[in-house]
Amino acid sequence: MDTVLLLATRSMGKLRELLPMCAARGIDALGLDAAGIVESRVEDELEMLDTFEGNALAKARHFHAQTGLPTAADDSGLVVPALGGLPGVQSKRWSGRSDLTGRALDDENNRLLLERLEEGGVEDRRAYYVCAAAYIDSGGEVVRRGEVQGRIIDAPRGGQGFGYDPYFAADELGGRTFGEASREEKETISHRARAFSELLSAIAARPDLARKSVRHS
Repeated sequence: MDTVLLLATRSMGKLRELLPMCAARGIDALGLDAAGIVESRVEDELEMLDTFEGNALAKARHFHAQTGLPTAADDSGLVVPALGGLPGVQSKRWSGRSDLTGRALDDENNRLLLERLEEGGVEDRRAYYVCAAAYIDSGGEVVRRGEVQGRIIDAPRGGQGFGYDPYFAADELGGRTFGEASREEKETISHRARAFSELLSAIAARPDLARKSVRHS
């Protein structure tokens, strides 16, 4: 397929997972930076809704309107039932450290996660990752959701992944963390892989969605 799909993210961690998935389906995809889209403050205001699906759609709609490209976006997060569902849709910004990015921000969010669990004497460490993936082009919109179950551990394991991955021991990995999982394993069971696999299949199966070929320079 010659269609260019804009992946509305600046996260290198997400792109490392998503670009191979798209390539395997013959889809030429690129992230926001590769597309030459200059970062703006507006982007910080796109994920202010109270559902993963709403936030994913908000991002996809924004960048589709800006570029005219078929656009996919996601909103992902960690849900800990014993913490009332936190950090949930606030997963990336939970610590409130707008001055931090990348690994430093991940470290601060994880520090807060363990602090809340310890302060509350929480023994139920069950948690799950959620991803809502949204797609929009001139023919319509599609949203799909993926989840994976696990538990939070006290010390990080593994140098792979990003975000809360080193602290999330996945049931389907026999208790290994997402930080210990290979890219191939995450392509099979991760919340993001599941959501995007269903999204890409839904796009291909719906003739009412425009599939115009768009080339990028």
